[in-house]
Amino acid sequence: MSKRNSAAAKTAARERLRIERERQAKRAKIKRQVIVACSVVGVLAVAGGIGYAVVQNNKPTYWDEAKDNPLVKPANTTGENGTTVVMGKSTAKKTLVMYEDPRCPVCAQFEQTVGATVQSDYDAGKYKVQFVGATFLDNSLSGEGSKNALSALGAALDVSPEAFLEYKTALYSAKWHPEESDDKFKDDSYLIKVADTVSALKGNAKFEKAVKDGTFDKWALEMSKTFDDSGVTGTPTLKMDGKALTAPGSENAPMTVADFNTALEAALKA
Repeated sequence: MSKRNSAAAKTAARERLRIERERQAKRAKIKRQVIVACSVVGVLAVAGGIGYAVVQNNKPTYWDEAKDNPLVKPANTTGENGTTVVMGKSTAKKTLVMYEDPRCPVCAQFEQTVGATVQSDYDAGKYKVQFVGATFLDNSLSGEGSKNALSALGAALDVSPEAFLEYKTALYSAKWHPEESDDKFKDDSYLIKVADTVSALKGNAKFEKAVKDGTFDKWALEMSKTFDDSGVTGTPTLKMDGKALTAPGSENAPMTVADFNTALEAALKA
């Protein structure tokens, strides 16, 4: 299985998988020739085919291989694995922690509705913002778009915090965010197309190379572990001082500007 549909910049992990597939194909061809030459009974041929299929199905995917890739931490990160992503003015006393999955439709709804308010507060120095990325939708829906988009966000963060935030906004926008069942974010070309709407990323050769090469794939997996270890069970989740910001009478994140402002003001005063 290949992570990327781009023709360029194949990773070393993918190359190993390609070589392994060719080796298995040659072995299978020789096996079929031996079967024909020796007139082995059909039932044995079927058994051999089943065995070969089992081998293929048990092969590691690209993302399984990526777990063993060298870890490259994006610039503007801290922590042992570079998974602490905190942005904002040093004078801001509190931090809004945002847990989001790139494929999450509710995250997209939140960003489209409340995102501008969060950005305005952030610019004004009301609070810092910490981002924790999740990829659980790749497992529940099948696919790899959450991991691939998270890796691309790492590439944007490597450019600057501002590029990261603008790119995240673009990915969640009504124009570019796909239905959760549509794994569009698995395609590097699509992620780069979205990035072209961000001035700092448009035509940015270093960013594009990082996306195509999967430079931050290992980092995306480490970030996903950070989410998994957080105890948070859904996205979007907002926290400040360890306490969730929720809509009135709900355990879910506030999805309107009014509800967000109410929850935020209470959290800032706590």
